[in-house]
Amino acid sequence: MGCSESKKRLSYRKVTWEGLSRTAYAPLPPGKLMRQGGIFMLRRNGARGGGGSRSGSGSGSGARSSYTRLMLSLVAVAIVAAAIAATMAGCPGPEQELAERVVDRFSSEPKLTLYSHKTDKKTEIGLEEYITGVVAGEMKPEWPKNAYAAQAIVARTFTLELLSRGGTRDLHGADICDNHVHAQAYNPDNITQTIKDAVRMTRGEVMIYRNRYVKGWFSASCGGRTTNAKTGLAYKGEEPAYIKSVSCKESRITPPEVKKWSADIDSETVLQALKKLGKPLPNLSGAQIAKRVDNRAAVLRLSGGGKKVEIDGADFRVAVGPEKMRSIWLTQFEVKDGRLITSGTGFGHGVGLCQWGANELARENSSPEEIVKHYFPKVTIKRLWR
Repeated sequence: MGCSESKKRLSYRKVTWEGLSRTAYAPLPPGKLMRQGGIFMLRRNGARGGGGSRSGSGSGSGARSSYTRLMLSLVAVAIVAAAIAATMAGCPGPEQELAERVVDRFSSEPKLTLYSHKTDKKTEIGLEEYITGVVAGEMKPEWPKNAYAAQAIVARTFTLELLSRGGTRDLHGADICDNHVHAQAYNPDNITQTIKDAVRMTRGEVMIYRNRYVKGWFSASCGGRTTNAKTGLAYKGEEPAYIKSVSCKESRITPPEVKKWSADIDSETVLQALKKLGKPLPNLSGAQIAKRVDNRAAVLRLSGGGKKVEIDGADFRVAVGPEKMRSIWLTQFEVKDGRLITSGTGFGHGVGLCQWGANELARENSSPEEIVKHYFPKVTIKRLWR
């Protein structure tokens, strides 16, 4: 049975998990699952919830009860075996579905453990306090309040979606950390009263699409147009329906040093990056853009020693150094004297919210929600706690 067929046989039920109401798929065999002593047990259709047999008492009833218990055990084993088989076949099981479903409402503001790379310590803080530090770490000082508020909605969504996948527990044993590579930049020293007010005005607000958290991607400067996840991030999953390429007014206020950039990268750095990506070359002699999407270099072609390789532009950017190659909106990409000479527009992957664009929209008196929906036009903004 394929995944699409098996889902037709799944029934919805409400599950309470750590005090949070989530909707998840739960496989129900013929009959009902009833909870007894913390264990879900099968009950035949029409059976009452009490103990004992409806058909009388005596040795015959006891034999039938033993037989029933045996059959229930066999059914339970079959259910577990089917679940394992479905998992091995690549079908999402109930636990995976649970993790993918969105939380409908929190009873109160969540708390999380934050790992500090500087102090090597973990502290417990409220999620809103964490988001305040993220906005301060991710945006420039003295920006409009509504730009900060829009960033808070996106950052809050990013955080909850990341936490639903385990956060940074595998790395630090904490829910999240203060490193932008693993999570988001976090700088409480830069918090201002305006940032505090901006976070407070959007308290508990997150982006939802089809009852799921969205991936709250953002970057500094999109160059004038955002792009899709597969192009900007070389995203390997299915392209999210809520991510669209949209125009952006950021060029009106983006400073020249952010808007335009150039880089001169030595061949050894390039060759090491290609090796890391599993596309080694003996040397570097040529470079060109093989495919463009939304002005971005979606696919790059590099050559050397009579060999050519093609690589996703976003993967190459990260491997060679995102501070060197600031974007894949490239205006130059060639090899001169054994060195890679490249230049371009924008700073970052260009997917989702553009921070400089949010700055401009806020200056035009757009609300935080309007700013967010400009970059994520298909999402719904929902308040999960007060």
